[in-house]
Amino acid sequence: MRDNILRESFGGLVAFVAVAREKSFTRAAAHLGLSQSAVSHAVRALETKLGARLLARNSRTVSPTEIGERLLQSVAPQLEEIDAEMSALSALRDSPMGTIRVTASDHAIRSVLAARLKKFLPKYPGIQVELFADNGLVDLAAERFDAGVRLGEIVAQDMIAVRIGPDIRFAVVATKGYFANHPLPGKPDDLMQHNCVNLRLPTYGGLWAWEFEKAGRQLNVRVNGQLTYNSIYDCLDAAMEGLGVAYVPEDMALPYIRTGHLVSVLEDWCPYWSGYHLYYPSRRQPSGAMSLLISALRYEP
Repeated sequence: MRDNILRESFGGLVAFVAVAREKSFTRAAAHLGLSQSAVSHAVRALETKLGARLLARNSRTVSPTEIGERLLQSVAPQLEEIDAEMSALSALRDSPMGTIRVTASDHAIRSVLAARLKKFLPKYPGIQVELFADNGLVDLAAERFDAGVRLGEIVAQDMIAVRIGPDIRFAVVATKGYFANHPLPGKPDDLMQHNCVNLRLPTYGGLWAWEFEKAGRQLNVRVNGQLTYNSIYDCLDAAMEGLGVAYVPEDMALPYIRTGHLVSVLEDWCPYWSGYHLYYPSRRQPSGAMSLLISALRYEP
């Protein structure tokens, strides 16, 4: 009898936990990969079987009732254990499977990840990788990411970090035509007198301060200009069009510097940073698929 109750209620329990956590039938359905009507039906069937209302609904949100909160606290951890065990078993299969969600800057995706994934993915057809371009700092757990990619200097100390790229530095660039009408900057503070192309970060919506270093002296300059983007590639394009001075990864600008279209300045103020790192929470044991991805991305000088 108890086996029948569990079998008939399991789908409803999964749907209920998803709705309670997402506070929305729509988001819960998207998370579960089901239709909203299917999720709603499963929850109603569970409420009918238990003879109790589990969710309080209004026009703006959904929240557990007192009984629903008790059920959520007791059932959710057990469902997580089942999910973790199923993932572990899946990782033991000969053909690794699973979806890995990674947040990374647009430059990291194009300069490092794209080429490595081109070789990695055909070897493991059961692995899916979702890349989300984001230049800000992201809470991996809250946003349900498996890993992130950022420069080594800004990875939190409580994360496990694996280096996946060489040292990197930025370059201050503009066209010859721009500098023909504006004096060359001799020091970072001189950029305050130039029309600079800003990069807006999604974290708190602030503008990125250009970071410089020389002889142990660090200097952050908040530049001004007519253009602001949220993509470093758009910043480079603006500089290429003669619309101002941009501060971009050197590897992006180097082909145009070599052809003479762009001019690089303040090179002695542009430090090297420790390159891109893949990072993930130290308390989380990587899945089989994640372990394979880490090995494929690991930087070998």
